[in-house]
Amino acid sequence: MSDHLLFSYGTLRLPQVQLARFGRELDGRPDALVGFRLETVKITDASVVADSGSDEHPVAVPTSDPRDAVEGMVFTLTPDDLAAADAYEVDDYLRVKADLRSGEKAWVYVDAATAEEFRATRLLTAQANAITLFDEIVRRGLIAPGRTEKDVSDDVRDLANEMFGTTRHWHKRIVRSGPNTLLPYRENPPNRVVEADDIVFCDFGPIFEEFEADLGRTYVLGDDPVKHRLAADLPVVFEAGRQFFAADPEMTGARLFAEVDRLARERGWVLGHVHAGHLVGEFPHEKIDAADIESYVAEGNTTPMRRIDKAGRVAHWILEIHLVDADRGFGGFYEQLLDL
Repeated sequence: MSDHLLFSYGTLRLPQVQLARFGRELDGRPDALVGFRLETVKITDASVVADSGSDEHPVAVPTSDPRDAVEGMVFTLTPDDLAAADAYEVDDYLRVKADLRSGEKAWVYVDAATAEEFRATRLLTAQANAITLFDEIVRRGLIAPGRTEKDVSDDVRDLANEMFGTTRHWHKRIVRSGPNTLLPYRENPPNRVVEADDIVFCDFGPIFEEFEADLGRTYVLGDDPVKHRLAADLPVVFEAGRQFFAADPEMTGARLFAEVDRLARERGWVLGHVHAGHLVGEFPHEKIDAADIESYVAEGNTTPMRRIDKAGRVAHWILEIHLVDADRGFGGFYEQLLDL
């Protein structure tokens, strides 16, 4: 597993705390946390007070003003070190990814009372950027007959870099047309030329300010009424699934998957994949593993979706709607944030 950058402005910079929590002193470099100011929090955890020598600790509060900055140090931590840091920071703090003055992104422990709003705003901003990108794909006519799926994918990559600066993607870029639209995410079909009467879907996961967007949209190039009906049904099924989720505070991935499956069949389609969504958040997000059913909107996930992860962060979700018509040999795809 890879190392992590952690920005510290408080007691994690102290040699005695590092020795107690990591077993060694850390090498660091100065930097600053942008868009935050410092306040003070009273610590009641006896072990934390003993290690730091104080029951009053600084806490960073987001201001959204880029002129505000908190000075501190950047350290490189192993995954085990990061887990030890999580254990040290009390419930008043929440670990998030944030911008540093140097241009780097790092984990930082900030005020838990305001951090979730900070995370939600970043996730929604990332999605808004992705929607803007998709709108520009249409405006520039990048999806057109005679072009290959790879042509479109490469142009979208270049367009994202043009619009937002060098943009990373947290999962592979997907452009699928015709019969390739039947295939789920993990498949890698041969590159195909888009035809005049095709249905095409795009699935991209750009990263903006270390927060992941995950957006999928479907486009119909010809006049086929069935393809147009499928494309129109995608956001309808998505919204019905979102309302079903919103109505039950104890919603599980299994129950939501079953409802999305029912909604699809009600409209004459079937689902094209074994899950209908997944966790999303800071990059890299909470482990998404095929063996970890709790990461998915899928059969077998009986854990409530509204939960807190190991670092104390609210779990946020993407809802994926992949509808297919196997007899006619095409499908469509639509996804975005479920719970925000």
